[in-house]
Amino acid sequence: MQDEPTPTELTKAVADFLRNEITPAIGGHNAFKLRVAINALDLVTRQLALQQGGDVAEAARLTQLLDMQGSLVELNRALADRIAKGEADLRTPGLSDHLWQTTMDKLAVDQPNYASYRRELGRK
Repeated sequence: MQDEPTPTELTKAVADFLRNEITPAIGGHNAFKLRVAINALDLVTRQLALQQGGDVAEAARLTQLLDMQGSLVELNRALADRIAKGEADLRTPGLSDHLWQTTMDKLAVDQPNYASYRRELGRK
């Protein structure tokens, strides 16, 4: 186990430094490329903070939904196979809720400022 700072803290610190200290001094196309790099660091920071919990919750939902054990990849493959074979669809109990929650968890990492995502969070 590593001491602090954590990988999440490190990537956030680098992104904040670039955003607050370097961005104001750069213009033109390099400013655009810098924003892309900062966005990538922000995404990695969110992945480090949220992905493990989201993956654990997704695997638990899939395990219950499919009534089987396996890795997240195996469970998702099994669900896709069942959908492709017509053995599961949106009428399958729990499937719609699972897909919705999985989408929300992915948006929390990838696009947390997406307007529709923010609106849905406000409904909870």
